[in-house]
Order: sequence, then C-alpha cells, then structure tokens
Amino acid sequence: MSIAEILDELPKLDVEERHTLMDRLNELEAATIEETPELLAAIDEGIRSAEEEGCIPLETVRQEFEDKWTTK
Repeated sequence: MSIAEILDELPKLDVEERHTLMDRLNELEAATIEETPELLAAIDEGIRSAEEEGCIPLETVRQEFEDKWTTK
C-alpha cells in the first residue's frame, strides 16, 4: 500500500482507530530516537525548568498562537 493510499483511507477511521494508529506511530518514532547524554541532559533541564519556573497552560499557548499566527 502506498502512502497516498494510506492517506486516502485515514478519514474513514473512527476516533479509537486513529488513536491506536497515533500510538503505534509514536512507538515507532520513539524507537528511532537515540538516547544520547545530550538528549537526556536536555530532558532533565526541561523538567527542572518546569518544576522551578512553572509552565504555561496549553490552552494559553494555543490562544496566543491563534492570536499571533493565524489569519483572521
């Protein structure tokens, strides 16, 4: 099956099937990421930063993105 055929079939999937597909794609993608010391240090720094400085709620980020980057 070609990528074009797969893309044509995606709209036919229900929500649960799409979630299953996304989970599997994420698993495959994660398997290709090499856990280097630099990557692990960056992850640790991100966690430290989030714990010490807090996080911006996702809805706030979405709204700011929409306000600044979408055409009205």
